[in-house]
Amino acid sequence: MSQKILIVDDEKPIVTLLNYNIENAGFQTDVAYDGREAVQKCETNEYDLIVLDLMLPEMDGMEVCRHLRMNKIDTPILMLTAKDEEFDKVLGLEMGADDYLTKPFSPKEVIARIKAILRRSKKSAEQSFNLMKVGALVIYPERYEAEMDSNTISFTRKEFELLFHLAKNKGKVISRDQLLSSVWDYDFVGDTRIVDVHISHLRDKIEPNSKKPVYIKTVRGLGYKMEEPI
Repeated sequence: MSQKILIVDDEKPIVTLLNYNIENAGFQTDVAYDGREAVQKCETNEYDLIVLDLMLPEMDGMEVCRHLRMNKIDTPILMLTAKDEEFDKVLGLEMGADDYLTKPFSPKEVIARIKAILRRSKKSAEQSFNLMKVGALVIYPERYEAEMDSNTISFTRKEFELLFHLAKNKGKVISRDQLLSSVWDYDFVGDTRIVDVHISHLRDKIEPNSKKPVYIKTVRGLGYKMEEPI
């Protein structure tokens, strides 16, 4: 059975364009024209991915994203925005989006991003790993959770994939472009700001002091590495 994608946009020409190209790529589609309808559909149906516009009536894309993540609906989200401000991109990622595209976009790029996100999700679902420990941090890959001093820490799917990749390569310096390729599965150099935003989220969740990290260190000019805290 082909994977099912929910398209959420109030502009009918955009919906028609996305629907045609996504179905042409071999996926099933469903459509919602406002944020509230999108939330209702996500609560009653299962989707493999959501293409979510930022500017929507009833509930905007940020509210939809935040609501889904707060209610433990971790379906991957590709956020679409007509704005090119850094603020919108960063905020979308903070709300739990997995990736974003700025309008106007190429239909081919939308399909490429969708396939990359789904490929990563499939790999994560198929793989099974034993728990990992880094200092006081205990990572449970099958649950997409970690514990610190017996307190459970929850993550978005992409945050957890980044954390796991860093832990798996503990002690190694990994560049932003390498993380973008390995965690986001991009075959091209993209916007490494995505990596920095997710690193910041991880530090907020696992570091005793996110301003003075002891787990995820910045190696200036090179990238990041995870270490055992001293």
